[in-house]
Amino acid sequence: MDPEELDRIRDAMAPRGPDGHGSWIASDGRVGLAHRRLAIIDLSDAAAQPMASADGRRIITFNGEIYNYRELRALLPDGGASLRTTSDTEVLLELYAAMGTEMLPHLRGMFAFALYDVPARRVLLARDLYGVKPLYVAADGATVRVASQVKALLAGGRVSRRQDPAGVVGFFLRGSVPEPFTLYEAVRALPAGSFAWVDEKGLSEPRAYASIAAILADAVRHPAAVTEADRVEGMRRAFLDSVRYHLVADVRVGAFLSSGRDSTAIIGLARDAGAADLKTVTLAFTEYQGTSRDEAPLAEEVARYYGTDHTTRVISKDEFQREFPKVIEAMDQPTVDAVNSYFVSRAVAEVGIKVALSGTGGDELLGGYFTYWKVPLAVRAWGIPARVPYLGDAVLAAYRALTPKRSVRVSPKSGAVIKYARDYPSAYFVLRAMYMPWELPAIVGEEVAREGMCRLDPIGLFASGLDPDPGRAFERVVALDSRFYMKDQLLRDIDWASMAHSLEVRVPLVEAQLLRAAAPLLERARGDRKRYLPASPSQPLPPAVFSRKKTGFSVP
Repeated sequence: MDPEELDRIRDAMAPRGPDGHGSWIASDGRVGLAHRRLAIIDLSDAAAQPMASADGRRIITFNGEIYNYRELRALLPDGGASLRTTSDTEVLLELYAAMGTEMLPHLRGMFAFALYDVPARRVLLARDLYGVKPLYVAADGATVRVASQVKALLAGGRVSRRQDPAGVVGFFLRGSVPEPFTLYEAVRALPAGSFAWVDEKGLSEPRAYASIAAILADAVRHPAAVTEADRVEGMRRAFLDSVRYHLVADVRVGAFLSSGRDSTAIIGLARDAGAADLKTVTLAFTEYQGTSRDEAPLAEEVARYYGTDHTTRVISKDEFQREFPKVIEAMDQPTVDAVNSYFVSRAVAEVGIKVALSGTGGDELLGGYFTYWKVPLAVRAWGIPARVPYLGDAVLAAYRALTPKRSVRVSPKSGAVIKYARDYPSAYFVLRAMYMPWELPAIVGEEVAREGMCRLDPIGLFASGLDPDPGRAFERVVALDSRFYMKDQLLRDIDWASMAHSLEVRVPLVEAQLLRAAAPLLERARGDRKRYLPASPSQPLPPAVFSRKKTGFSVP
């Protein structure tokens, strides 16, 4: 293990942790851990990382937060009395000593960590259920390297930069690189909701300790038999509980505030949870001022309504253009999104906030996207014809002959539906695609397109998101959107874009315990399930929030 390489990897992630840094190397020189600190829980030097247990038998480097660490502390053999800090990191160390990997389903939070078990001479790698926090691995047969960012591994100087055709093709198909692939053959993402071991034999196969599809399948088998009033109350308690845990911090907490229902509801719930000193920030653009896309006036009304300390940050075209090269520089992997997340994170950091709540995840949990009706519709309408041998290929060939170029009038997806809409993974692939497979050779070349499609196997990848199959339309799309669109694009983009400004973004609507509580209640719900979130704050949302047309978080 090369200490200088370890330092290069660590310091390539300096913006993720400006409050301190550290390294630890085993006495035999075979294992090294390093950390950049963003101090949020237990700000003392005693909570710095890498952290060793009191007996020196365990060492950890940990990214994220364990929100229920106080309850977990009480479950330790001595009730946590012997702990030297008030940090969630030390609780992780001691919980592992007591439970091993059995602790993972009990962790309420977002996390990715590497924990060295000294007596066992092996390292545990683990990641939260939704993959809110990233963890990338490069194993070359001699050395296993891990980091929170792909470019940090590259900065070490020992990881090959050879591009992976699967990552390239995946980006053009979807607008983001699909996990476990990255843009580089040598680097893979540890799957969300899984753990792996590193020992003298190398890197083990990842093992899932939980899955979104399994939670949803269980909810379908055991739905909550409740009245609508009880369902509303159950959802309210679940939302409030999640927001309360996401406020756990030893620093001031802020929140992104748009004019939408999800972020507004998060503000209302945060006030219900006791956040008396909540800082809210809205991003606005000069080009949107005076138009229906300007969220600032309504967001400012919401801030006054809930009594938050509010800032509206207006971005001009000139400022955007000056800053844009820094966006590209901060980007860990290519994406068609995230510019908005970068600028709003910068705005929050400018006012001195280190932790911010986001309403991301409401559409995935509650079915707010077009995919929730279009995917089932495509399967119902085209599922049987798509199974007729050669019919899909014939229709696709005819379509391509009649529309040889991309047309603003006829989407290329129109020619793909009858070929690919035979089941949920296939229909989801078509409806979430940016480009169609037959368009790839003109973009990336014949060889990369062919090899990339073979290695990626996009429909097979999506099918893995329905294992086990929840069996119902709504839950199937929740599983697919949560595991692929949200994890591979929204959450990943939020992570690098916010950490570029030393800001930790928390997502109360993206949490395993919330999913376990909400899924049985939602299974038999009828109509628009999105209604439950804005109905949850005790102080109802302002009427103007309901009358405003839904718009995405965009830039001009």
